[in-house]
Amino acid sequence: MLKEARSAGSHVAEQLARDQARYAELGRWLRTAPPSGIVTVARGSSDHAANYCAYLTMVRLGHIVASLPMSLVTLSKAPLIARDALAIAISQSGQSPDVIEPIRYFRDGGATTVALVNDAESPLAQTAEWTLPLHAGAELSVAATKSFIASLVAGALFAGHWQDDAGFLHALESLPESLQRAADSDWSKAVEILAPARNIMVVGRGIGFPLALEAALKFKETSAIQAEAFSGAEIKHGPMALIHEDYPLLMFATRGPTQAGMLQLAAEMRQRGAKVLLAAPADIAERDLTLPTAVTPDLDPIVAIQAFYVMAAQLSVARGMDPDKPRHLSKVTKTS
Repeated sequence: MLKEARSAGSHVAEQLARDQARYAELGRWLRTAPPSGIVTVARGSSDHAANYCAYLTMVRLGHIVASLPMSLVTLSKAPLIARDALAIAISQSGQSPDVIEPIRYFRDGGATTVALVNDAESPLAQTAEWTLPLHAGAELSVAATKSFIASLVAGALFAGHWQDDAGFLHALESLPESLQRAADSDWSKAVEILAPARNIMVVGRGIGFPLALEAALKFKETSAIQAEAFSGAEIKHGPMALIHEDYPLLMFATRGPTQAGMLQLAAEMRQRGAKVLLAAPADIAERDLTLPTAVTPDLDPIVAIQAFYVMAAQLSVARGMDPDKPRHLSKVTKTS
Protein backbone atom coordinates (compact mmCIF):
# COMPACT_ATOMS: atom_id res chain seq x y z
CA MET A 1 0.00 0.00 0.00
CA LEU A 2 2.71 2.48 0.96
CA LYS A 3 4.78 1.79 -2.16
CA GLU A 4 1.77 2.10 -4.43
CA ALA A 5 0.55 5.27 -2.73
CA ARG A 6 3.96 6.91 -3.14
CA SER A 7 4.01 5.97 -6.83
CA ALA A 8 0.86 7.95 -7.62
CA GLY A 9 2.74 10.97 -8.95
CA SER A 10 4.51 9.00 -11.68
CA HIS A 11 1.28 7.32 -12.76
CA VAL A 12 -0.54 10.64 -12.88
CA ALA A 13 2.25 11.98 -15.09
CA GLU A 14 1.55 9.15 -17.53
CA GLN A 15 -2.19 9.71 -17.25
CA LEU A 16 -1.78 13.39 -18.14
CA ALA A 17 0.32 12.46 -21.17
CA ARG A 18 -2.35 10.12 -22.57
CA ASP A 19 -5.92 10.40 -23.86
CA GLN A 20 -6.13 14.21 -23.81
CA ALA A 21 -7.60 14.24 -27.32
CA ARG A 22 -10.28 11.79 -26.21
CA TYR A 23 -11.17 13.91 -23.16
CA ALA A 24 -11.33 16.98 -25.41
CA GLU A 25 -13.57 15.14 -27.88
CA LEU A 26 -15.93 14.13 -25.08
CA GLY A 27 -15.94 17.72 -23.80
CA ARG A 28 -16.92 19.03 -27.24
CA TRP A 29 -19.69 16.45 -27.50
CA LEU A 30 -21.15 17.44 -24.13
CA ARG A 31 -21.01 21.14 -25.01
CA THR A 32 -22.82 20.38 -28.28
CA ALA A 33 -25.41 18.07 -26.71
CA PRO A 34 -25.74 18.88 -22.98
CA PRO A 35 -27.26 15.97 -21.04
CA SER A 36 -30.76 16.10 -19.61
CA GLY A 37 -29.51 14.60 -16.36
CA ILE A 38 -26.32 13.13 -14.91
CA VAL A 39 -25.75 10.11 -12.68
CA THR A 40 -22.58 8.54 -11.32
CA VAL A 41 -22.23 4.76 -10.96
CA ALA A 42 -19.62 3.54 -8.48
CA ARG A 43 -18.90 1.69 -5.23
CA GLY A 44 -16.42 2.17 -2.38
CA SER A 45 -13.42 4.40 -3.06
CA SER A 46 -14.63 4.87 -6.63
CA ASP A 47 -17.86 6.34 -5.30
CA HIS A 48 -15.83 8.84 -3.28
CA ALA A 49 -14.02 9.80 -6.48
CA ALA A 50 -17.41 10.13 -8.16
CA ASN A 51 -18.45 12.50 -5.36
CA TYR A 52 -15.46 14.71 -6.25
CA CYS A 53 -16.22 14.54 -9.98
CA ALA A 54 -19.84 15.44 -9.26
CA TYR A 55 -18.83 18.42 -7.13
CA LEU A 56 -16.57 19.80 -9.86
CA THR A 57 -19.28 19.28 -12.47
CA MET A 58 -21.87 21.09 -10.40
CA VAL A 59 -19.70 23.99 -9.23
CA ARG A 60 -18.02 24.56 -12.60
CA LEU A 61 -20.75 23.65 -15.10
CA GLY A 62 -23.99 24.05 -13.15
CA HIS A 63 -25.36 20.59 -13.96
CA ILE A 64 -26.97 18.67 -11.10
CA VAL A 65 -25.34 15.26 -10.57
CA ALA A 66 -26.83 12.37 -8.58
CA SER A 67 -25.26 9.15 -7.34
CA LEU A 68 -27.28 6.29 -8.79
CA PRO A 69 -28.52 3.61 -6.36
CA MET A 70 -27.53 0.72 -8.64
CA SER A 71 -30.20 -1.59 -7.24
CA LEU A 72 -32.77 0.53 -9.08
CA VAL A 73 -31.47 -1.14 -12.23
CA THR A 74 -30.00 -4.42 -11.00
CA LEU A 75 -32.76 -5.48 -8.57
CA SER A 76 -35.81 -3.21 -8.81
CA LYS A 77 -35.74 -2.98 -12.61
CA ALA A 78 -37.07 0.58 -12.36
CA PRO A 79 -38.16 2.16 -15.66
CA LEU A 80 -35.54 4.92 -15.59
CA ILE A 81 -35.64 7.40 -18.47
CA ALA A 82 -32.14 7.20 -19.92
CA ARG A 83 -32.46 9.06 -23.21
CA ASP A 84 -30.14 12.09 -23.46
CA ALA A 85 -28.82 11.50 -19.93
CA LEU A 86 -25.16 11.09 -18.98
CA ALA A 87 -23.97 8.13 -16.89
CA ILE A 88 -20.41 8.17 -15.51
CA ALA A 89 -18.99 4.96 -14.07
CA ILE A 90 -15.77 4.91 -12.06
CA SER A 91 -14.04 1.63 -11.24
CA GLN A 92 -10.59 0.22 -10.60
CA SER A 93 -11.31 -3.31 -11.83
CA GLY A 94 -14.32 -2.77 -14.10
CA GLN A 95 -15.58 -6.20 -13.03
CA SER A 96 -18.54 -5.64 -10.71
CA PRO A 97 -21.92 -6.53 -12.25
CA ASP A 98 -23.76 -3.77 -10.38
CA VAL A 99 -21.56 -1.17 -12.08
CA ILE A 100 -21.61 -2.78 -15.52
CA GLU A 101 -25.37 -3.43 -15.76
CA PRO A 102 -26.48 0.20 -15.19
CA ILE A 103 -24.03 1.43 -17.82
CA ARG A 104 -25.39 -1.11 -20.27
CA TYR A 105 -28.96 -0.06 -19.36
CA PHE A 106 -28.23 3.64 -19.88
CA ARG A 107 -26.37 3.10 -23.14
CA ASP A 108 -29.17 0.93 -24.54
CA GLY A 109 -31.64 3.63 -23.45
CA GLY A 110 -29.95 6.40 -25.43
CA ALA A 111 -27.67 7.96 -22.78
CA THR A 112 -24.07 9.02 -23.15
CA THR A 113 -22.03 6.56 -21.08
CA VAL A 114 -18.53 7.18 -19.73
CA ALA A 115 -16.21 4.74 -17.92
CA LEU A 116 -13.23 6.02 -15.96
CA VAL A 117 -11.62 2.64 -15.35
CA ASN A 118 -8.15 1.33 -14.60
CA ASP A 119 -8.52 -1.94 -16.52
CA ALA A 120 -9.04 -0.87 -20.13
CA GLU A 121 -9.88 -4.46 -21.15
CA SER A 122 -12.51 -5.00 -18.45
CA PRO A 123 -16.21 -5.67 -19.09
CA LEU A 124 -17.06 -2.14 -17.95
CA ALA A 125 -14.59 -0.65 -20.41
CA GLN A 126 -16.16 -2.69 -23.20
CA THR A 127 -19.70 -1.67 -22.20
CA ALA A 128 -19.36 2.13 -22.08
CA GLU A 129 -19.41 4.31 -25.17
CA TRP A 130 -16.57 6.50 -23.88
CA THR A 131 -13.81 4.64 -22.02
CA LEU A 132 -11.03 6.70 -20.46
CA PRO A 133 -8.31 4.55 -18.83
CA LEU A 134 -6.82 5.65 -15.50
CA HIS A 135 -3.31 4.40 -16.33
CA ALA A 136 -2.57 3.66 -12.66
CA GLY A 137 -0.92 0.34 -13.46
CA ALA A 138 -1.58 -2.93 -11.66
CA GLU A 139 -2.61 -2.33 -8.05
CA LEU A 140 -1.82 -5.23 -5.73
CA SER A 141 -2.81 -3.70 -2.41
CA VAL A 142 -6.42 -4.40 -1.48
CA ALA A 143 -6.80 -0.80 -0.31
CA ALA A 144 -6.97 1.41 -3.40
CA THR A 145 -4.56 4.35 -3.35
CA LYS A 146 -2.94 5.25 -6.67
CA SER A 147 -6.06 4.18 -8.60
CA PHE A 148 -8.19 6.44 -6.38
CA ILE A 149 -5.87 9.38 -7.01
CA ALA A 150 -5.97 8.63 -10.75
CA SER A 151 -9.79 8.55 -10.53
CA LEU A 152 -9.79 12.03 -8.98
CA VAL A 153 -7.51 13.27 -11.75
CA ALA A 154 -9.79 11.70 -14.37
CA GLY A 155 -12.77 13.49 -12.83
CA ALA A 156 -10.89 16.79 -12.98
CA LEU A 157 -9.88 16.16 -16.61
CA PHE A 158 -13.50 15.35 -17.44
CA ALA A 159 -14.84 18.56 -15.88
CA GLY A 160 -12.01 20.72 -17.22
CA HIS A 161 -12.40 19.54 -20.81
CA TRP A 162 -16.19 19.84 -20.68
CA GLN A 163 -15.86 23.39 -19.41
CA ASP A 164 -12.99 23.96 -21.88
CA ASP A 165 -11.07 25.79 -19.15
CA ALA A 166 -7.48 26.10 -20.37
CA GLY A 167 -6.25 27.55 -17.07
CA PHE A 168 -7.65 24.68 -15.03
CA LEU A 169 -6.28 22.08 -17.45
CA HIS A 170 -2.88 23.76 -17.28
CA ALA A 171 -2.99 23.60 -13.48
CA LEU A 172 -3.44 19.83 -13.72
CA GLU A 173 0.00 19.54 -15.32
CA SER A 174 1.66 20.41 -12.00
CA LEU A 175 0.01 17.53 -10.13
CA PRO A 176 2.84 14.96 -10.43
CA GLU A 177 5.26 17.32 -8.69
CA SER A 178 2.64 18.33 -6.09
CA LEU A 179 1.89 14.67 -5.37
CA GLN A 180 5.56 13.89 -4.84
CA ARG A 181 5.85 16.70 -2.29
CA ALA A 182 2.65 15.57 -0.60
CA ALA A 183 4.01 12.02 -0.22
CA ASP A 184 6.78 13.45 1.97
CA SER A 185 4.37 15.17 4.38
CA ASP A 186 4.98 14.51 8.06
CA TRP A 187 1.73 13.36 9.65
CA SER A 188 3.44 11.43 12.47
CA LYS A 189 1.33 13.30 15.04
CA ALA A 190 -1.75 11.55 13.64
CA VAL A 191 -0.07 8.15 13.95
CA GLU A 192 0.82 8.86 17.58
CA ILE A 193 -2.68 9.97 18.53
CA LEU A 194 -4.62 7.36 16.56
CA ALA A 195 -2.51 4.27 17.28
CA PRO A 196 -4.62 3.43 20.38
CA ALA A 197 -7.94 4.74 18.97
CA ARG A 198 -11.04 2.56 18.71
CA ASN A 199 -13.15 5.03 16.77
CA ILE A 200 -12.86 8.33 14.94
CA MET A 201 -15.04 10.89 13.22
CA VAL A 202 -13.70 12.31 9.94
CA VAL A 203 -15.08 15.67 8.90
CA GLY A 204 -14.93 17.65 5.67
CA ARG A 205 -17.18 19.92 3.68
CA GLY A 206 -17.69 20.96 0.09
CA ILE A 207 -14.88 19.79 -2.13
CA GLY A 208 -13.19 18.41 1.01
CA PHE A 209 -16.04 16.02 1.85
CA PRO A 210 -14.81 13.25 -0.52
CA LEU A 211 -11.59 13.34 1.52
CA ALA A 212 -13.54 12.57 4.67
CA LEU A 213 -15.40 9.71 2.99
CA GLU A 214 -12.22 8.13 1.66
CA ALA A 215 -10.25 8.61 4.88
CA ALA A 216 -13.00 6.99 6.95
CA LEU A 217 -13.05 3.98 4.62
CA LYS A 218 -9.27 3.57 4.80
CA PHE A 219 -9.31 3.77 8.61
CA LYS A 220 -11.77 0.87 8.61
CA GLU A 221 -9.98 -1.14 5.90
CA THR A 222 -6.39 -0.87 7.05
CA SER A 223 -6.54 -0.14 10.80
CA ALA A 224 -9.88 -1.66 11.88
CA ILE A 225 -10.92 1.66 13.43
CA GLN A 226 -14.65 2.36 13.53
CA ALA A 227 -14.63 5.52 11.44
CA GLU A 228 -17.54 7.64 10.24
CA ALA A 229 -17.44 10.52 7.78
CA PHE A 230 -19.62 13.59 8.23
CA SER A 231 -20.04 16.91 6.53
CA GLY A 232 -19.04 19.84 8.70
CA ALA A 233 -22.57 21.14 8.12
CA GLU A 234 -24.18 17.94 9.44
CA ILE A 235 -22.15 17.17 12.53
CA LYS A 236 -24.41 19.23 14.80
CA HIS A 237 -27.53 17.40 13.58
CA GLY A 238 -27.00 14.32 15.75
CA PRO A 239 -23.37 13.16 15.51
CA MET A 240 -22.49 15.81 18.10
CA ALA A 241 -23.97 13.48 20.74
CA LEU A 242 -21.04 11.10 20.20
CA ILE A 243 -18.42 13.69 21.13
CA HIS A 244 -16.87 13.21 24.55
CA GLU A 245 -13.57 13.99 26.26
CA ASP A 246 -10.63 12.92 24.06
CA TYR A 247 -12.90 11.70 21.24
CA PRO A 248 -10.69 11.79 18.11
CA LEU A 249 -11.68 13.86 15.09
CA LEU A 250 -9.75 14.27 11.85
CA MET A 251 -10.93 17.47 10.18
CA PHE A 252 -10.03 18.50 6.63
CA ALA A 253 -10.09 22.30 6.31
CA THR A 254 -9.39 22.60 2.59
CA ARG A 255 -9.12 25.98 0.91
CA GLY A 256 -12.26 27.62 -0.43
CA PRO A 257 -15.57 28.93 0.88
CA THR A 258 -16.04 26.13 3.43
CA GLN A 259 -12.69 26.60 5.19
CA ALA A 260 -13.74 29.32 7.64
CA GLY A 261 -16.63 27.22 8.90
CA MET A 262 -14.40 24.17 9.32
CA LEU A 263 -11.88 26.16 11.36
CA GLN A 264 -14.66 27.47 13.60
CA LEU A 265 -16.04 23.95 14.02
CA ALA A 266 -12.59 22.64 14.97
CA ALA A 267 -12.32 25.31 17.67
CA GLU A 268 -15.78 24.37 19.02
CA MET A 269 -14.89 20.68 19.11
CA ARG A 270 -11.71 21.45 21.05
CA GLN A 271 -13.75 23.41 23.58
CA ARG A 272 -15.91 20.32 24.03
CA GLY A 273 -12.82 18.29 24.87
CA ALA A 274 -12.46 16.42 21.58
CA LYS A 275 -8.99 15.39 20.46
CA VAL A 276 -8.96 17.30 17.17
CA LEU A 277 -6.48 16.64 14.38
CA LEU A 278 -6.96 19.68 12.17
CA ALA A 279 -5.51 19.16 8.70
CA ALA A 280 -5.15 22.58 7.11
CA PRO A 281 -2.78 24.40 4.75
CA ALA A 282 0.49 25.85 6.03
CA ASP A 283 -0.96 29.36 6.46
CA ILE A 284 -3.41 28.15 9.17
CA ALA A 285 -1.57 28.59 12.48
CA GLU A 286 -3.88 26.35 14.51
CA ARG A 287 -3.38 23.31 12.27
CA ASP A 288 -2.14 20.00 13.67
CA LEU A 289 -1.33 18.48 10.29
CA THR A 290 -0.12 20.42 7.29
CA LEU A 291 -2.45 19.83 4.36
CA PRO A 292 -0.56 19.99 1.08
CA THR A 293 -2.08 22.16 -1.62
CA ALA A 294 -2.14 22.20 -5.41
CA VAL A 295 -1.90 25.10 -7.86
CA THR A 296 -5.63 25.73 -7.53
CA PRO A 297 -8.02 24.90 -4.63
CA ASP A 298 -10.21 22.66 -6.80
CA LEU A 299 -7.27 20.24 -7.08
CA ASP A 300 -6.34 20.30 -3.39
CA PRO A 301 -8.17 17.03 -2.53
CA ILE A 302 -5.92 15.14 -4.95
CA VAL A 303 -2.71 16.06 -3.15
CA ALA A 304 -4.30 16.04 0.31
CA ILE A 305 -5.33 12.39 0.07
CA GLN A 306 -1.76 11.53 -0.94
CA ALA A 307 -0.50 12.78 2.43
CA PHE A 308 -3.28 10.88 4.20
CA TYR A 309 -2.49 7.58 2.47
CA VAL A 310 1.13 7.60 3.63
CA MET A 311 -0.02 8.22 7.19
CA ALA A 312 -2.72 5.53 6.96
CA ALA A 313 -0.18 2.90 5.92
CA GLN A 314 2.11 3.90 8.78
CA LEU A 315 -0.79 3.89 11.24
CA SER A 316 -1.77 0.35 10.27
CA VAL A 317 1.73 -0.90 11.03
CA ALA A 318 1.80 1.06 14.31
CA ARG A 319 -1.39 -0.78 15.32
CA GLY A 320 0.29 -4.13 14.65
CA MET A 321 -1.60 -4.78 11.43
CA ASP A 322 -0.68 -5.39 7.80
CA PRO A 323 -2.22 -2.73 5.51
CA ASP A 324 -1.81 -5.08 2.54
CA LYS A 325 -3.92 -7.82 4.12
CA PRO A 326 -7.13 -6.27 5.48
CA ARG A 327 -9.40 -8.72 7.26
CA HIS A 328 -12.23 -10.27 5.21
CA LEU A 329 -11.51 -8.15 2.11
CA SER A 330 -10.41 -8.93 -1.44
CA LYS A 331 -9.17 -6.72 -4.26
CA VAL A 332 -12.15 -7.19 -6.57
CA THR A 333 -15.64 -7.05 -5.07
CA LYS A 334 -18.46 -8.29 -7.27
CA THR A 335 -21.98 -7.34 -6.16
CA SER A 336 -25.26 -7.36 -8.01
